[in-house]
Amino acid sequence: MINFNQPHLTGKEAHYMYEAVFAGKLSGNGKFTKACQSWFEQRYGFRKCLLTTSGTDALEMCAMLCDLKPGDEVIVPSYTFVSTALAFLREGAKVVFADSMTRNPNIDAETLETLVTPRTKVIVPVHYAGVACDMDAIMAVAKKHNLLVVEDAAQAIDSYYKSQSSNPKSQIPLGSIGHLAAFSFHETKNITAGGEGGLLVVNDERFVRRAEIIWEKGTNRAEFFRGEVNKYGWVDMGSSFLPSEVNAAFLWAQVENIDDIQTKRKALWNRYRERLTPLAEQGRFTLPDIPGYATNNAHMFYLVLPNLEARTAFIKYLKDHGVCAVFHYLSLHSSEYYKSRHDGRALPQCDRFADCLVRLPLFYDLSLDTVDEICDLISTYYQ
Repeated sequence: MINFNQPHLTGKEAHYMYEAVFAGKLSGNGKFTKACQSWFEQRYGFRKCLLTTSGTDALEMCAMLCDLKPGDEVIVPSYTFVSTALAFLREGAKVVFADSMTRNPNIDAETLETLVTPRTKVIVPVHYAGVACDMDAIMAVAKKHNLLVVEDAAQAIDSYYKSQSSNPKSQIPLGSIGHLAAFSFHETKNITAGGEGGLLVVNDERFVRRAEIIWEKGTNRAEFFRGEVNKYGWVDMGSSFLPSEVNAAFLWAQVENIDDIQTKRKALWNRYRERLTPLAEQGRFTLPDIPGYATNNAHMFYLVLPNLEARTAFIKYLKDHGVCAVFHYLSLHSSEYYKSRHDGRALPQCDRFADCLVRLPLFYDLSLDTVDEICDLISTYYQ
């Protein structure tokens, strides 16, 4: 069976984990934690980075920093992982679900403003498959209505946005545009922290100090260790968001090799596109859409089939021939947990992607020959 995903090992993970163990600093915020955080800040220009135990925890820290009150509204795409919504529900907010674009699963920025009310406080764009949302349009709505923007960049490491309002040739790292952002280093992502891991990005100076306090379980311990206060104590809300130093050591091995990882993943992605374009031109399915304002970080290669029945048959055929292809999210607005609280609006594009989108295997150790084998199977299926 050709797996859907397989975590990649660079060869340095065990060495760095061994180093972390024998350094005697396992609880986090040691050498490797600091190295990773500094690397992300320097490479992508993020104002402040804090490693977390997961992308979900990074989102929960974002929600806490937004200082939401009961009745406040947060606009979230319905076609996303449940963590995007849960983080804000836990803070007592009301989630208002938005539809996807027609051309790809990202939030429809053109209709976004129709969802804004006097109670709206936050917009949460999700960069699906590592492809940028229309951030110029989203930030314009946020500025007009004095809203915070939290980028769910879980899938978007090393991906960029080409702003139309400034120099169109400039590329802005995803996660650096909103006030706050969250990344995931789960084993299915381009780089991983050993199975689970995440990153909180703070781009707005107003949130830097409080983010560190929340990260340190509600204490000002980080300020104490820097010599800024003579003792530390409980000063705010917080939780155990800091990952183990062993996870940070694993992530450091991945970070060191990110350019090699990205080059290989993009080669695989491009081979899929090259081989499957003729079938897409026949109308068999739709290929991933990369708008002119976005770059491709090769997180995922997906197809959009005509309907649920076609997708079900397609997935079964590939499975019967030894290839694991999988669907993705179910629309959150119609989920068992939330449908009774949804306002009743139809979100047809979210439902279409929930029924029709299928993801093909894509991971570093996949070979180009194996991609060809998968594409040959798909071609045979349609013949």
